[in-house]
Amino acid sequence: QVQLVESGGGLVQPGGSLTLSCGASGYTLDYYAIHWFRQAPGKEREGVSCISGDGGATNYADSVKGRFTISRDNAKSTVYLQMNSLKPEDTAVYYCRADLIQAMCDMEADDAYFGPWGQGTQVTVSS
Repeated sequence: QVQLVESGGGLVQPGGSLTLSCGASGYTLDYYAIHWFRQAPGKEREGVSCISGDGGATNYADSVKGRFTISRDNAKSTVYLQMNSLKPEDTAVYYCRADLIQAMCDMEADDAYFGPWGQGTQVTVSS
């Protein structure tokens, strides 16, 4: 199982920025598409963004398009989520997971394709 660890969350004012990191200790992530998910209080988890194994393809949920940027550094086995122009509705616990079946970025990938959920990192957008 490829267990990933999320970090970088925190409290930020509306309009502010945060960069989340997703790392894997002891694993090479090159072969896996990596996805970011989030779960807001009282809501279901939703897919936020994904990036292909080689970093050449990305995709975003409509709610974050134009504000969030996903990237990866395979040499460091780390994936980043740069979040700009944050809104209160972005408040959620953010998780990253590896798609263990395909290297392509597929926002509709079956949940069975993914490695386990991690602890997540809390992002709170509030004044």
